[in-house]
Amino acid sequence: MKFSASCFAALCLFLSGCTESVSRDSSADILAMGDSLLASHGLSGNAVSDVLERALGRAVIDRSVMGARIIYHLPVSGSAGLNIGKQFRAGDWDWVILNGGGNDLWLGCGCVVCKGKLDKLARKDGKGGRIPSLIADIRKTGAKVVYVGYLRSPGLGSPIEHCRDEGDELERRIARFATFDDGVHMVSLKDLVPFGDRSFHAADMIHPSRKGSAAIAARVAAVIRKDG
Repeated sequence: MKFSASCFAALCLFLSGCTESVSRDSSADILAMGDSLLASHGLSGNAVSDVLERALGRAVIDRSVMGARIIYHLPVSGSAGLNIGKQFRAGDWDWVILNGGGNDLWLGCGCVVCKGKLDKLARKDGKGGRIPSLIADIRKTGAKVVYVGYLRSPGLGSPIEHCRDEGDELERRIARFATFDDGVHMVSLKDLVPFGDRSFHAADMIHPSRKGSAAIAARVAAVIRKDG
């Protein structure tokens, strides 16, 4: 059966709607944007943003979408959330929680020949690229930004084990960018998963388990509590 472009767009809109918000409270002052790192467990109420909302007692709007990328050119599905930048909606946000780039590296260049892709996502000096530009645009609205890195595998056969070096380098570049602006915080997950411990990952060894999502939320919450 042929899966038409219109069906694909409708599916993307449906998925975007499913992850639209943890809270529909109009007073929400935290927005979450990104890919499956944030979106996992949203249907069960255990996504990073769900745990964050409960931990802080503050309303969170979550627009993250499974499979979303930073660099994404298709207009309809991009507007439905597969383009992370287009997940942003104007609002009186105090904080924006952001992640992204992993799908660009894994699906875009196979975490093999990725120098060009890395440079597009974030320059080596941290002073340019799609992710720094997106963060800068968000900062212009007055919101502070927490950029969340990715889980590393515990060395037990993850399909993305070979992406470790690219993940480390992307994180280093974003951390470098964060040093230029006190309103930007880099939350690394590099040391979150102990070697040999599968419990922070779902069965696919790519996405976070509920435990993993809760641990990520705890790190983000600590930053927000410290900086208001």
